[in-house]
Amino acid sequence: MADKRMTVDDVVARLDDGMTVGIGGWGSRRKPMALVRAILRSSLRGLTIVSYGGPDVGLLARAGKADKIVYAFVSLDSIPLEPNFRHVRENGLVEAVEYDEGMFLSGLRAAAQRLPFLPTRAGLGSDIPVVSPHLRTVASPYVDGEELIAMPALRLDAALVHANVADEKGNAALTGPDPYMDELFCLAADQAYVSAERVVTSDELLKEAGCVHTLVLHRYMTAGVVETPGGAHFTECPPEYGRDEAFQKAYAGAAGDPERWAAFEERFLKTADEAAYQAEVAKFREENAR
Repeated sequence: MADKRMTVDDVVARLDDGMTVGIGGWGSRRKPMALVRAILRSSLRGLTIVSYGGPDVGLLARAGKADKIVYAFVSLDSIPLEPNFRHVRENGLVEAVEYDEGMFLSGLRAAAQRLPFLPTRAGLGSDIPVVSPHLRTVASPYVDGEELIAMPALRLDAALVHANVADEKGNAALTGPDPYMDELFCLAADQAYVSAERVVTSDELLKEAGCVHTLVLHRYMTAGVVETPGGAHFTECPPEYGRDEAFQKAYAGAAGDPERWAAFEERFLKTADEAAYQAEVAKFREENAR
């Protein structure tokens, strides 16, 4: 079986301008931030980002990497509004397509099953069809004749997800409390890449997973795997680590002030590589511990 181990830069080299990229995780939880940071360091432009959004969406939109955002929400969880996303929305810097969370899920499921759409009740009676006039409804062909929203498939050129542990074949386990929709992102994509806290042998993966139900990412879904300790920072990745609330607060505070944002970008987002970023984070922790 193929050894799918790569670096974050190898993954980004496989992405092209204008691609539709799905990003797993949820809000400020288990986001593949090392891969996001690698995109920020790259020359990629014109992306469409599909996400249950958090700082992944905020960073890529603020940096001008994304022209379009397809989302169910964009939040930092403990900070309800993602400030960089708010900045680009209020200033009309991106095209935004908002769906109900259930509609978004149906769109991923449709893409995973290679269907053009799936019918759903989610979104009925809301203003989403008003702000998204591209949506259509369908009538049930059965005796009930119920009218439903025809949620279009959220087809992805590529998906990026973060796991707790993986093997070199591209299998991965999500050992935290919630897998979110990461397997659907992978199935909805032409190519999917998983970063992981650790890449181990297949035997060790089975031992660490502890239960087959955590092994939701299988090698047939993934094109590459990257070992990235701390790769979800500053989002949480339980049980390895929680959200770095102090760093997230600094991030959100900087986003609202052009000078502070420029300094934050220079220090943390324009580093030479992921190792340099992690070194700056360690310094930040030392500074805040004094």
